[in-house]
Amino acid sequence: MSSLASALDLGCGASLKRMDAGCARSETLTRQARIPRFLTLGLWLGLVLLQAAPSGGAAAAESGLPIPRFVTLRSDKVNVRAGPGAQYPVEWVFERRGMPVEVIAEHDNYRKVRDVEGTVGWVHQNLLSSRRGVIVSGAIRALRREPSDGSPALARLEPDVIGRLLECRDAWCRVEVNGYRGWIKRTEFWGVYPDEKVE
Repeated sequence: MSSLASALDLGCGASLKRMDAGCARSETLTRQARIPRFLTLGLWLGLVLLQAAPSGGAAAAESGLPIPRFVTLRSDKVNVRAGPGAQYPVEWVFERRGMPVEVIAEHDNYRKVRDVEGTVGWVHQNLLSSRRGVIVSGAIRALRREPSDGSPALARLEPDVIGRLLECRDAWCRVEVNGYRGWIKRTEFWGVYPDEKVE
């Protein structure tokens, strides 16, 4: 196909979780519970110390993997807790398998993650995958045959559509969405760092 207008439209149907039959924006999480305001000072102090994450470049974590780093959700239902353990209340439930999240801290078997909207919480490591993913951001984006603005469009990707990250070359990354593989600019999705090399 040679034009964006005639390209296959990978819209709401490409999302992994839809909340209604229309093309409304997919919800990536649902509110479960609030942390009680009467938590003890000791618990608050513990959370503050555990949630401290480096703000600069990648640093070594307990697992030996870099912090921060991108991973994806392994399940369609991932509980996001207020702290690093099953004793902490569930604040959110992520409902999109394959959605990219950023690991910003670690404690034992739990990972503190942040999603595309800035939601932060703790997830058990077994619910995360090292497979890389992308989530389309901003506007409808063209999935192109080659890494070039002049290359024919293979598909149109709507905001919040999730795909798999395959590789990145300079300003472009190769992704797979619903079996279609093509190129999209790294500024048109969330799930990769500005200068990160992905092979």
